[in-house]
Amino acid sequence: MFVIVVGGGRVGFYLTKELLAEGHELVLMEKDARAAERIRDELGAVVINRDGCEGTHLAEAGANRASIVAAVTGDDADNLVVCQMAKHHFDVPRTIARVNNPRNEVLFRHLGVDEIISPTRMILGAIEQDIPVHELLHLAQLEGGELELIEAQIAADSPILGRKPADIELPDGCTLFVLIREDRAQSVRPETIFQEGDKVIAISRTECEADLRRQLIGAAPDLTGG
Repeated sequence: MFVIVVGGGRVGFYLTKELLAEGHELVLMEKDARAAERIRDELGAVVINRDGCEGTHLAEAGANRASIVAAVTGDDADNLVVCQMAKHHFDVPRTIARVNNPRNEVLFRHLGVDEIISPTRMILGAIEQDIPVHELLHLAQLEGGELELIEAQIAADSPILGRKPADIELPDGCTLFVLIREDRAQSVRPETIFQEGDKVIAISRTECEADLRRQLIGAAPDLTGG
């Protein structure tokens, strides 16, 4: 498989190194001459001192036959431009972009980037794993970021404890669809009675999240001191 990696920072360097070790054919594009020379000393002629945002340079790197173009620079705008060029000018089957600002994820998806890697969201998800009882845990984005897959854990003081789905006034755009009890997943049924320790998986529109939190977990604590 032929891969073009754009961006010779730490992510691009180690990605290229691993892909080479796995036997893939690839080119690493780095626009900073000194950085490109330093990486070339270790990785060899696969490194070229070119700007991946330029169509002529992508063509020189072989984008017309690439299976994947991965844009992993530290600049979201550059990564988006690279993926747009690869997809629409060279018909690259799969584009991958590093997104540093999570607010840009919806735009990247809307513009057709096939796969998005967000270090910030990954770290946030890891942190949230440690606080599932009193906060909503964000599992994934759906429909281009308009919907969220969310997990809530039912605690002793949760508003829905001992209640059935019909007793809960869910905001429009929210659906409870999976219950995890004693590590076993089951559908949320009309006769389901929520118990302490249950985990509820919901789909929610982003703007409904605060209402959903109040229904499943309770009002957020007042941190203003007022």
